Amino acid sequence: MTKPDSTSSSTELGDPEETGRVFEMCFTSTPRGARLARRLTALRLDEWGIPYDSPPHDDLLLIVAELTANAVRHGHVSGRDFRLRVHAIDDGGTVRVEVTDTRAERLPCRPAAHDTPDVEETGRGLLLVSHLAARWDWHPRPDGPGKTVWAEYPLAK
Repeated sequence: MTKPDSTSSSTELGDPEETGRVFEMCFTSTPRGARLARRLTALRLDEWGIPYDSPPHDDLLLIVAELTANAVRHGHVSGRDFRLRVHAIDDGGTVRVEVTDTRAERLPCRPAAHDTPDVEETGRGLLLVSHLAARWDWHPRPDGPGKTVWAEYPLAK
């Protein structure tokens, strides 16, 4: 298991060019786990110079909250955790949030499907993510069943 705060020279997909500050941790796939992920991310962002009550801090916490809540609600497999990875890329301009769960059969709609709001009760979280993030998408989990949903947030808008 990785230390909660470390400098990393590779991502989950193995890109040796990507460096920066990384917070990565597994959480129980419960509402309490999602809440803890959000709180620990808030602390880490502040330590990284993205202060509390700033628009980027609040936007990133909303992204983390939505993606972790989706992992709990739609990606939950009994006895399995979800993994959160927050990566502040060294260029100082982008923070990438990744949430990996172990459920492969419940996949989110691709970003283009969330361009217009629906009247349904579900799907609004990813609509919010699409408005806050510069880009978001998902890919199959490379090391087992499940998926990783990610979003990239530009610090300088």
